[in-house]
Amino acid sequence: MKIVFSRKGFDSTAGRAPSPIERGRAISLPIPAADRSATRYRDIGHGKRVEAATRGRIRRGALCHDDPMFADGRCWFGQCGAAQGHLEKQGVRAGDVFVFFGLFADPESGERHHRIFGWMKAACTGTPGTVEQSPEWNAPPRPHPHLSGEWPNPNTIWHGPGNADAPAHDALRLTVPGGPLNLWRVPSWLRECGLSYHAKPQRWVGDGLLDSAKRGQEFVCDTGEREDARNWLARVIDLIEG
Repeated sequence: MKIVFSRKGFDSTAGRAPSPIERGRAISLPIPAADRSATRYRDIGHGKRVEAATRGRIRRGALCHDDPMFADGRCWFGQCGAAQGHLEKQGVRAGDVFVFFGLFADPESGERHHRIFGWMKAACTGTPGTVEQSPEWNAPPRPHPHLSGEWPNPNTIWHGPGNADAPAHDALRLTVPGGPLNLWRVPSWLRECGLSYHAKPQRWVGDGLLDSAKRGQEFVCDTGEREDARNWLARVIDLIEG
């Protein structure tokens, strides 16, 4: 089994602000979209949030890239170009699991940090038109940006059970307390199994610490049949679902 640490939502470049934590839950804001979208922030209940997070720089009527999309315990996620090519090169396929993380701000201290906010187990994947023929496919509840418009090849849809808006639990926080932002506390099996984009030994800076890459969307770990990795993933999913 492969676990993909997938960077999504607002960050210092896309949106130029952290996503909020509200009432103890991490709410990932989808990145702004100039085109290839039929969804506005207000359409999905993020109107007030995006205006507050950006101090009015992005308005509630602005288009957003509603991806990954979550509804009714399922997820629809699109990827294309070099990032999708990396997933293919790493052999990610149906049956593997995406763990979505992003940039958030502590509601009291304002400290910026990375944390896990959602997950998806890929039940089917393929190009638009192909994936829609899968017996595992469910139509999304609203237009998904990667199902229409022109995207760099290979434009690919991933779909399966999943959820988001995770509780702001310490076990889902990646950044170490006090930072810096890209210094993560990670389980020991991650170093032993390896993580794409993190092959250099100097990135593993201490016991359970990782100097995570500042760029890149999809970081892939092939966990094989390791029980400790499966237990970690089950705990993450339980926390998100809870």
